[in-house]
Amino acid sequence: MSQSFDNLLQFLKKVPSIFGSLSNGIKEGLWWVKFRIDIQHPLAWNVIQEFGYVLNDLSLKEKLPTVFMPISPPPYMNGGPYEFLSWVIESKSKEFTPNDAVDWLKNRLPDPVNNIKKWKV
Repeated sequence: MSQSFDNLLQFLKKVPSIFGSLSNGIKEGLWWVKFRIDIQHPLAWNVIQEFGYVLNDLSLKEKLPTVFMPISPPPYMNGGPYEFLSWVIESKSKEFTPNDAVDWLKNRLPDPVNNIKKWKV
C-alpha cells in the first residue's frame, strides 16, 4: 500500500508548538513521522497530552493502531530535552494510513488546530 504523508505533515505543521523539520518513513509496511515540540511553548504540554490521548489511548473500544512517544539519543552524549528530544507517531497496522491519523486528530483536537485561542490553557 502506498502511503502519502502530505496531509499529515501539513496538519502537524499547523499544530502550536510543533516546529522545525519533520521526517517520515515506512519500515516493513508500517509508517512513522518524527517531529520536534518546543517544550517551552505555553501549549506544548497540552499538545503532548492531546496527542497522547488520541493516538495512544482514545478508549478501550476505539484504540487506534498508533503510538505517540518521545524519542532521544543518549542524553549523556548529546544534551538535554530542549535540543535533542523528539516525538514520533508510529503506525502499528498496515491498513491504518497517515490520512487516517489526520482524520482522527482533526476530529478531536481544537478546530482549527492552529487557533491558539481554541486550545485550553
